[in-house]
Amino acid sequence: RNGECPMIVVAASRPNDCFEMAFEACRLALEHMTPVVLLTDGYIANGAEPWKIPDLDKKFNKISSRLIDPSKTSSEGFLAYNREDKTHVRNWAIPGMEGFEHRLGGLEKDVKTGNVSYDPDNHEKMCHIRAEKVKRVEDNIPLQTLEGEDSGDVLVLSWGGTYGATHMAAKELLEQGKKVSLCHLKYINPMPKNIGDILGNFKKVLVCELNLGQMRNIINAEYSIGAIGYNKVQGLPFKISELVEAVNRQLETL
Repeated sequence: RNGECPMIVVAASRPNDCFEMAFEACRLALEHMTPVVLLTDGYIANGAEPWKIPDLDKKFNKISSRLIDPSKTSSEGFLAYNREDKTHVRNWAIPGMEGFEHRLGGLEKDVKTGNVSYDPDNHEKMCHIRAEKVKRVEDNIPLQTLEGEDSGDVLVLSWGGTYGATHMAAKELLEQGKKVSLCHLKYINPMPKNIGDILGNFKKVLVCELNLGQMRNIINAEYSIGAIGYNKVQGLPFKISELVEAVNRQLETL
């Protein structure tokens, strides 16, 4: 996640929030001038859910960007790769703006001028800047919320199209009086800034995902909490009953 070319990653969780997360992907791409990956999966695509068309003016804030106004900005000495100090976001000059032409492409640019650079020190500096730029996006996304109490015995952590099953499993366990909460992630990179605090408030964290444990590996690498994985790679979704059983097994070991 903090490699040479970090980027923002968000994920839809159900058919109902696909529009919202697509809007979020566009908002973050434009406001932070960086690529954004929007993750969805087949179970969301094949699902159906009522969706009320939102009032766009009330529900969604206006997207702001650093698109320059040629009538108010001098092209003389313009540096397309100059960054704003707080967010590391660059000014945005689009094709067709006379006098604001600049180099595009995959070659490394000088941190100040934007000229192609083969300097190794500049390359390392740019890698750190790009990683920090994505990390600072956490100031522009909502804090993570939970279903259930803020602390307890087992935290079920999930993401993507597993929401329906993990939501119902957590609901069933809560109705049984178990000290279980659900943390379903929509912002994958960066994660909300309060994730570390949330994870530390539970005796065990069970990461439920339909793969071999990618999210569990990320969580353990960044927060060193010994999260446990419940994984399934059969081309089939989770059953609510199997998730309930998996959580109960963790509760029995406390």
